Amino acid sequence: MRVFIAEKPELAKAIVSALGGGHRQSGYFKCGSDCVTWCVGHMLVLCDPEDYDPQDKRWSIERLPIVPIPWKRKVLSDREHQLKIIKHLLSQASEVIHAGDPDEEGQLLVDNVLTYFKCRLPVKRLLINDNNLKVVKKSLKNLKNNIEFKGLSARAEARSVADQLYGYNLTRLYTVAAQQKGYPMLLSVGRVQTPILGLVVRRDRLHEQHKKNMFYVIKGQFVFKDHPEIEATYQSQAQDPIDDKKRVFDLEFARKIADIILNEKAYIKDWVGYDRQQSPTLPYNLLKLQTDASRKFQLKPDEVLKITQRLRENHQLITYNRSDCQYLSDEHHPEASDVLFAISKTAPMLFKACGKADPKIKSKAFDSKKVSAHHAIIPTQKIAHLNRLSDSEQKIYLLIARAYVAQFFPAHCYEERQLTIICGTHPSTNHPLHFKVSNRLTQHLGWGVLYKNDSGNEEWKSNYGPDLNCFKKGLTGVCQKGWYLTHETKALAYYTVHALLKDLTCISKYAENNKIKQLLKEKDKGKLGEAGGIGTPATRSSIIKQLFDRKFLIEKGRSVISTPLGRQFYDLLPAQATTPDMTALWHEQQKAIELGDLTVNAFIENLVGYLNQEINRIKKDGLSIEAQGQVCEICKKGVWVKRSGVKGCFMGCSRYPACLATKNNVEVPSLPPIR
Repeated sequence: MRVFIAEKPELAKAIVSALGGGHRQSGYFKCGSDCVTWCVGHMLVLCDPEDYDPQDKRWSIERLPIVPIPWKRKVLSDREHQLKIIKHLLSQASEVIHAGDPDEEGQLLVDNVLTYFKCRLPVKRLLINDNNLKVVKKSLKNLKNNIEFKGLSARAEARSVADQLYGYNLTRLYTVAAQQKGYPMLLSVGRVQTPILGLVVRRDRLHEQHKKNMFYVIKGQFVFKDHPEIEATYQSQAQDPIDDKKRVFDLEFARKIADIILNEKAYIKDWVGYDRQQSPTLPYNLLKLQTDASRKFQLKPDEVLKITQRLRENHQLITYNRSDCQYLSDEHHPEASDVLFAISKTAPMLFKACGKADPKIKSKAFDSKKVSAHHAIIPTQKIAHLNRLSDSEQKIYLLIARAYVAQFFPAHCYEERQLTIICGTHPSTNHPLHFKVSNRLTQHLGWGVLYKNDSGNEEWKSNYGPDLNCFKKGLTGVCQKGWYLTHETKALAYYTVHALLKDLTCISKYAENNKIKQLLKEKDKGKLGEAGGIGTPATRSSIIKQLFDRKFLIEKGRSVISTPLGRQFYDLLPAQATTPDMTALWHEQQKAIELGDLTVNAFIENLVGYLNQEINRIKKDGLSIEAQGQVCEICKKGVWVKRSGVKGCFMGCSRYPACLATKNNVEVPSLPPIR
């Protein structure tokens, strides 16, 4: 008997359909001589420190580093029943078909189950990135040996263990060290979480340290015979007094150029024109959906994740919602008519758009080669009443539906024109002065009819500039007016949730070390929409929420800014913890693990070496923050902090257990335990 273990129930159902159908049992399907069961996300998690040694339930610097080798996993309580079903099926099986998602996390998830049960059966690997019936049937004919993917699994295992060791040790280290100075708060450190905090702190400080400067935009108004007047902008030269953005910062120079061109002859040196076509904006992945929902509706990333989870699980209106991909397999295209029909019935406001959509059009979104572990988030063929959804569910469904409908509209056609005008000579070089004017004018809206009123959408640019079609190269005229506009440099804006999410996909651009920059970019090679990022679409929202929950970040209006606590914590940490350097360096080592050039244990030993250095540094020097509260009279190092015991509240030295000093009969509430 073959036992298929799918990562999710939806995939299990798709496999059953591809096998010809089956009968539902408790926790699995019976399909002839085969059985198809499933996991529900991760069934097993790494054990906590106190699972190895009860003494580690109390946080203490003296017990650091905590390095449980060999590490173990435990069953999540709400997964026990399903895990028992998998165990029972494995006991009767002759072969296992591993059907985790086709990425390193999906590989590890099912491998962990097989390892936990010490499975010695032959294991084949089924790679499915799309639950479309044709795709699943094709994949079933191309099973591979699971041993081919052991490097991928080892890579994911290394990162999982390392993340836990890094987070546990440094969080306990900094939290307890801060407690010893009278700071009763959790100082959480994470490989992804802390660099995100660093990103915001650095942006805030750049904004606040900005010094205003003036710059000048020089304009000319030109007249060519039998043509309308036209304004053009001066193009600065290398010899000009300009800043790093090629903006003129010298007022006298701006005045001089404006004076030089007045009443001077002018002629059109170049006329360049392009007729362009813009394909529809791609369907959503989770990150793009979160950024648009933040921009349009001020919804937080974790809220969007929950909303899409409900749309998928409770209403069955959308496909898998945690996808990092914006493409669809070619096999999805024949289903277009049915999906468009479902959208038209579910969302009446899109009824006319669905009627105008042409399901024969195949946009660039349909490309099986670009589908990763999952395809883009799109509507299903399920029909529902939109007014039975919550307001936020309606908004998110309509975004997803609109992006899908757009795939079946013609391209947006527009023209771009640019004129280069020469007038006068440079006061220093005697070179001719160049002025330019450009435009963008829509010729045919195409799919843009669905987006033309979507203000702030970076993928939909409005028309700008005058009609330049009547001009041509070689025309002569005169400059009848020269002037300049005064502008003030603006500080780099505070982050919004929308901007922060975007930057997390390309954090490499802020890396000062070229090696780190290249490693981050290499990590995301081939990942469309990612260019040296940190975190994943599925984890970023929860990590950002943690930063808010722990009072490291707050929202002020629509701005995301760091709190005094967040900044103080940032200043305590080494640079390697507050930048994406750790992710980059781990990527290099994990790649070696996947190739078999480095063992997981060797990677962990390298990490432990780094942790020991940091722990020893803090043990020796402590944290460079001022103590909060009264200094303990006994040890002269700690401060009195509120504690609770079996006999009630009391004051104890923050250096406990190194100092056992206490004061009794203190009528104050106890602090919550630091976890």
